[in-house]
This record gives sequence, C-alpha cells and structure tokens, in this order.
Amino acid sequence: MISMRTDLAIEAFETAVEEQLVQEPSIKEGIQITEDKIDQFIVSKVIIDKQAEELLGKKEGHYWTLEVPQLRTQNETLQQSVSAAFEKVIRQFLPLSQISSEAHILIVGLGNWQVTPDSLGPLVCENVFITNHLFLHEPHAVENGYRKVSAIAPGVMGLTGMETSDIIHGIVEKIKPEAVIVIDALAARAVERIHSTIQISSTGIQPGAGVGNKRKEISKQTLGIPVISIGIPTVVDAVTITQDTLNYYLKTLGQKRRMKGNASNSLSVGALPGTKKLTEEDEPSEDEKKFYLGMMGELEEEEKRQLLEEVLAPLGHNLIVTPKDTDLFMEQAANVIAMAINSALHESLSNGQGSTFTH
Repeated sequence: MISMRTDLAIEAFETAVEEQLVQEPSIKEGIQITEDKIDQFIVSKVIIDKQAEELLGKKEGHYWTLEVPQLRTQNETLQQSVSAAFEKVIRQFLPLSQISSEAHILIVGLGNWQVTPDSLGPLVCENVFITNHLFLHEPHAVENGYRKVSAIAPGVMGLTGMETSDIIHGIVEKIKPEAVIVIDALAARAVERIHSTIQISSTGIQPGAGVGNKRKEISKQTLGIPVISIGIPTVVDAVTITQDTLNYYLKTLGQKRRMKGNASNSLSVGALPGTKKLTEEDEPSEDEKKFYLGMMGELEEEEKRQLLEEVLAPLGHNLIVTPKDTDLFMEQAANVIAMAINSALHESLSNGQGSTFTH
C-alpha cells in the first residue's frame, strides 16, 4: 500500500495527535499549538519538541499555516493582502531558523513545470528577485537594503535522472549559501484545504511524499545549513475525497434530523439542507452512523481511511486530482509567494514593494 503524507499541512498533525494522545497522553506536553492573527488572517502555529518527534514521527521544529480560504478567488486586492500578511510571516519565521538579515539565500523551486498542479516551485523561481550575480560582478551597483539571493528549479528525477536532493547539495557546496528556502506543491488530507492555506516549516521537505513517491529529504541534516520549506496544497487523492464525502453525508443527515426532528425523512434528497454550513454539532451519534453506513459507520477516521486505501489502491483507482481552475490559480499563488519572499528578504522592498518584480 502506498503511503501518502502531507509534509507541512496542519491536518497531518491533527491526525497524528489524535492517534497518539490515546496511546500516550504525555505527548501533549511536547506539542504547542497556538493561533495568531496577522492582518485579517489566522496563523496556526505548531511547535514539536524532541520528545514528541519520536512519538509522532514528525521532525522537531516549527510548522505554521496561514489560513486563506479566499486564496483561490481572482481578486487582485485580496492577493496583495495575502502577500503582505505572508511577508510578515516570513519575517517572523527567519529568526526561528537563525537566519540573519544579511544571509545569502538559495531559493529552490521543487516540482515539475510540465505538470500544472506541481509547477508552483518553478513558477515562484521565475518571479523572485535574484541578486547574487550583481554582488559578484557589479557590487558597486547594489544599493543598501538588498541581500544575496540565488534560485534554481532543479526539476524532478523523471526529467533529470538525478535525485533532487543531490543536485541541491552540489549547488550548496559550490555556491555556499547560508540558508535554503524550498517551495513545493503539497497534497491535502482534506478537500477544504486545497488552494486555501500557505504553509511554512523549519524542518525541510521530502519531495514527492505527498503522492507516495518519496525522494531524499532536503533539510538541515542533509545540507548542513538551515532549510525553510513553503508549500500550498494543490492536489488530493480519491481516498480523501471519498472519506470527506462520507463525512459530509453523515453531517448532512445529522443536520436534517436535528432541524426537522423527523428521522423518517432522513434520506429524502429534496429535503436536505443545502445552504446552512455543516458543523461538528451536525455529527450523528454512533448508533446513527452505524445505521447510515453499516459496518463502516463503526470505524474511526483513520481506520476508515485505511479501508478505503485497501479498496482503491489495488485497483489503481486512488487517483490524484486537482481543481479544474488550477492553471490560473498556480500563476496567482506563485505571484503571491514570490511577492512575499521578495519583500521579506530585501529590506528595500519591504511592505509589498516586492510586487514590482512579479508582473
């Protein structure tokens, strides 16, 4: 069975924490989960310590998620607001990895530019403001407020025949940057997470892990310098879609029962509420779940997911899918991240001035 995971997504921690807290309640002491507000956006912050790392299977470090449900909308004003907020996130995050304000940064755009939902990294590299060559060849022309920035989009093993981690390791040895920022598209464990969060981590990343094609990791342990990873969920697998659909189905029936108070009409499609948002209050009781879904209604969420994987994977039906408007979204998302990186890394481009290099 192929193992899929979301490298940065907060839902991966929610799942792991739920499982481990039952077996090892003390693990809660090794995890700090807080929420902050930057401008009008919520930032979820997760800190994993050494003890929790061993129990959770997640690396020690910081994992932040900028919640932006409206990110997929074609609203230029909103995109600028998101970019400004993410600029502040990056500025706050850099010191956590001991990256100074003058450090030479290598930006790595992971992914395959020939596959639209996997092209986030290469698209960001096209829009970041590169300065290292100016420091090398025309240092007199570089004004104050800029730092050395290099960028590379190394492609994927299917295009190069080489491990991406090895390519980056060779560049780091030759160019000697002081830190690396990697950008990659992620896989989501919830449909609602697609195109709706920007995630940043201090623990590096493992290319291809989101679609069960794990490669060598890119991290401080492998490169010897701090590595920050940035990603946006752009794809989801059929198991997740099926599991979410079953949960929506249960909550819809639970909502209808709660609102109407008449269980005899539970399966009447025409009577199902379609405008009210589904919440945890709509969750049916255990007996009702069993009545609606039979044996599957008795399973825990992770058990349900495992069963769906066992059904779909051998048939080759656990497809990886993406929204139909992903081509337009990828360009917009790449601009948002590039604007934030430009403004955060170069003091002279702070407060949104980095947008001048992305259009």
